[in-house]
Amino acid sequence: MRARETMAGAPFEAASTAFAAAAGRPWLAGYPADIDWAAEIPVAPLNRLLNDAVARFPERPCIDFLDRKFTYAEIGGLVDRAAKGLAELGVRPGAKVGLFLPNCPYFVVFYYAVLKAGGTVVNYNPLYAEREVVRQIEDSDTEIMVTLDLAVLYDKLAAAAGQTRLRRIVVCRMADILPFPRNWLFPLAMYRQIAAPRRDDRWVDFRELAANDGAFAAVPVDPAQAIALLQYTGGTTGTPKAAMLTHANVYANAVQCATWFTGAVAGQERMLGVLPLFHAFAMTAVMNWSLRLGAEMILMPRFHLARLLRAIHRKRPTTMTGVPTLFAAIANHPKLDRYDLSSLRFCVSGGAPLPAELRDRFERLTGCRLVEGYGLSECSPVIACNPLEGGGKPGAVGLPYPRTTIEILSPEPPRRPLPVGERGEVCIAGPQVMAGYWKRPEETAATIIDGRLHTGDVGYLDADGYLFVTDRLKEMINVGGYKVYPRMVEEAIYLHPAVAECAVIGLPDPYRGETVKAFVAPQAGKVLTESELTDFLADKLSPIEMPRLIEFRAELPKTAIGKIEKKALRAEETARRPTATQGSAEP
Repeated sequence: MRARETMAGAPFEAASTAFAAAAGRPWLAGYPADIDWAAEIPVAPLNRLLNDAVARFPERPCIDFLDRKFTYAEIGGLVDRAAKGLAELGVRPGAKVGLFLPNCPYFVVFYYAVLKAGGTVVNYNPLYAEREVVRQIEDSDTEIMVTLDLAVLYDKLAAAAGQTRLRRIVVCRMADILPFPRNWLFPLAMYRQIAAPRRDDRWVDFRELAANDGAFAAVPVDPAQAIALLQYTGGTTGTPKAAMLTHANVYANAVQCATWFTGAVAGQERMLGVLPLFHAFAMTAVMNWSLRLGAEMILMPRFHLARLLRAIHRKRPTTMTGVPTLFAAIANHPKLDRYDLSSLRFCVSGGAPLPAELRDRFERLTGCRLVEGYGLSECSPVIACNPLEGGGKPGAVGLPYPRTTIEILSPEPPRRPLPVGERGEVCIAGPQVMAGYWKRPEETAATIIDGRLHTGDVGYLDADGYLFVTDRLKEMINVGGYKVYPRMVEEAIYLHPAVAECAVIGLPDPYRGETVKAFVAPQAGKVLTESELTDFLADKLSPIEMPRLIEFRAELPKTAIGKIEKKALRAEETARRPTATQGSAEP
């Protein structure tokens, strides 16, 4: 074990020891017998996950993308060449490189190439509207962006480049990662959708970037201090901000995941990756977990139910992660019996509450164990999960991961630890907890207090140490596991010249968990229809952010100081909708 590859570090140990003593660790009595809560978690550079996997499983498939397979050795070689190319572009410690990519081999390659070059990865949602991309580029200090040669992606970045600090766009060819003969047919069949990069010094062809010998040694970093990733999240306020995750944070969470799922066999698992890798859940529970165990990742660029079922039927994955809406879509498929899902041994649900009825129905129909976990981007992201073998409780999000301490604090001052069974704010300490929020020291200080990360979620621990999350303090809307920030949607609505006031809230939805509703007050004398507003927002919001429900009013309720009172709007909706709002059948 190398010098820095010891326990999670003295600062964490000191805070965690005092924190755990106060919490009492009620989970220890019923902890899975084959998992040691106090197990050592190395402090190591995150790129070691890939290096170790390449050394252990060079000839094993690492990625299956639309039937094109890449071995671990091939991915390792591409990472080395990309890292050398990025270094020649000026990527050094502290440099921010954005990934504007769907699930594909390029995401894995550049994620680890950036880390190997000493840079910091910035994950972007490729569904973002142009103005959202511009905002994140400026906030994160992203100077280099990686994307595909698809117009729907590249054109947004080309437009953003002229108004931001973005200086280079690395363009990767979709055809180059497709199997024969699709790699030949794609440029012909899809020529209208292929981008035409500008012929200037701002764009770089991946072929040229990687045209080197790959002789590149990883830039040394202090894993406990070096920021591996800026992961954007709503935090505890609903305003998008970047969680600074160190190499040690993300590496620790990958180790915790691999430690927790003891039934997984190194070098033999196949992970179906349909959740987007830019999301923290999939980043860790799909990509990094797979690398830790030498699993094969079957990557799907987007969710399509029929294609997902065909992939399970044909490619025989052994495990899959998803949000509840994905498992509901599978369980509700009218022709599910046509597909053989027997290869799936266990699945993990996260991102939103998993109804017990859905879990039971999915397990009954598929024969696959489905367990629920809980996490936050600020925690790399996984905090707790139900055990695979035995145990587990309906409604619980699980037991804390190894070296993770959960404490429930009273939500009102004076903040004090609450006994078992009492509800309060869920607070976390552990090696996966972020270093803080990028450029936001005040919000960091308000979120990490005395070694505890205050999640903004409300819950309780039962006598066996299982965590139940019952509510949340923040206003963020959870749409099928994706975070929608009301303020971002409101800002887009306010851009319409006929809008005087607006407020956005989340409503219960039996399929998505929550759906977005907008209340809009037009300016005096102006008329605005739902279709007009929706058309106006089409290029300003992603499909997930788009309000499914829009209600027009002459004015919106306000507090005594003139602030729009969302609490009153929620109360009205609760009174008029005793049952959950019906949502669409598509996730």
